[in-house]
Amino acid sequence: MPLLYQDKPEFSSFKHIAGIDEAGRGPWAGPVVASAVILPKGYIHPDINDSKQLSESKREQLFNIIMQDALAVGVGIIDAPTIDQTNILKATKQAMHIALKNLNIKPDFLLIDAVRLESVDTPQMPLIKGDTLALPIAAASIIAKVTRDRIMRQSHIKYPQYRFDLHKGYGTKLHQFELDQYGPIPNWHRFSYRPLKKYVK
Repeated sequence: MPLLYQDKPEFSSFKHIAGIDEAGRGPWAGPVVASAVILPKGYIHPDINDSKQLSESKREQLFNIIMQDALAVGVGIIDAPTIDQTNILKATKQAMHIALKNLNIKPDFLLIDAVRLESVDTPQMPLIKGDTLALPIAAASIIAKVTRDRIMRQSHIKYPQYRFDLHKGYGTKLHQFELDQYGPIPNWHRFSYRPLKKYVK
């Protein structure tokens, strides 16, 4: 089912609407990743949806389609130490700012999943569950999720005992078991998160 929020009449005067979303606010390890995506006006793809509703293989397939069809794609990545120094909301907004700056087309309107970006002069609208309503946000959610998952799979090569390829840093029982066995990884785990605080000496 097409996600058509961006096609409402009140947005008809805008040529380049950017959808913005993030992946990785909840995990105990790794970065938070944001993406901004500008799709062609009137663009429709029946399979693009909230990344959480899609299988990993489907997300990978759609990632390639979005990268090919989008007018512009920007990505922003904020690491775990920065998340610890600020907080996850500020880090998420920082990643979104970077994603916006990395667009090669300046958007004239922003549709953002549940977040308002201060100090941005472009008109914007935060949308609760925007990745289920607006195609540009759903596309951004896929780019952010696939980008972050690839980073976490790469980290598995460096830290194979933690199985980041399976849980992607989220707080699963397996991840907790690995933390108890091996302890957290400096500059990779998020020590400001409650489950990690017991490991801080």
